[in-house]
Amino acid sequence: MSSTQLVIVTGLSGAGKSEAIRSFEDLGYFCVDNLPPALIPKFAELCAHSEGRAHRAALVTDIRGGKFFDSLQDALEELERKGFTYEILFLEASDAALVRRFKETRRRHPLAPDGDIVSAISEERSRLEEIRGRAHRIVDTSAMTPRELRAEIEAAYGDPSGASIAVTVVTFGFKHGLPLDADMVFDVRFLPNPHYVEKLRHLTGLDGAVSEYVFRWPVTQRYMEKLFDMVGFLMPQFVAEGKTHLVLAVGCTGGQHRSVAIGESLGGYLKDLGYRVRVHHRDIHRAASARPAQEAAT
Repeated sequence: MSSTQLVIVTGLSGAGKSEAIRSFEDLGYFCVDNLPPALIPKFAELCAHSEGRAHRAALVTDIRGGKFFDSLQDALEELERKGFTYEILFLEASDAALVRRFKETRRRHPLAPDGDIVSAISEERSRLEEIRGRAHRIVDTSAMTPRELRAEIEAAYGDPSGASIAVTVVTFGFKHGLPLDADMVFDVRFLPNPHYVEKLRHLTGLDGAVSEYVFRWPVTQRYMEKLFDMVGFLMPQFVAEGKTHLVLAVGCTGGQHRSVAIGESLGGYLKDLGYRVRVHHRDIHRAASARPAQEAAT
């Protein structure tokens, strides 16, 4: 078996693959963008016989390869026959986010020579369905900034020694759906809701007044004691199991108040324990964008 750590980055056009490969390069990976799948086994062999940073390599292969991209499955099977291990990082985003990005950058979608972006996105999703099913890690960048995507990649791939598990604490609103990659989900909708306090309604859990309100209640304090006790017990078990990345999701109704405050506190606790932690508030801005059409409990 080869000792080369190979990450294959693929996914939807506009989902952030260019930002991702730059992040890998900053982490010291030997990187290649837009590599035809047929050359992936040769690339792996080159890295395996090279000294220095080529023992960690990342490449991007995607629909820009045209008909060449259709040979990706064959290339992966050849990698496995030759004893190479690899990880597929698949980046995706919502249709709305992808359309917005293409319009903002004024770039043409690889499958839309006539400019029909929506149809191109649909076709690309269909063509990538099989490789998405083989992905080891799927990241939805719809609500991510480039900086947040870089932090996600650094948390997952930035420790070459593998000595410490990387943890992502993601807060969310149940009415917007569960995070697809969550390993554990904590529901805090039972806690007193700042939404019903007029002066707090339009703030978020990042504001001191909201955080103070959430943590002032005995039920919250008792919950945090039990949460910290359980997570503190589980983390060494995950490390012993060999897990390298863990996603802890904290949800309230809308993802604006309670989950954000609890998520920040949980992230701080894990950092104090020495783990590499990234806190991502997935839905914190959704409530603001949805007002004033309809106020909903958050």
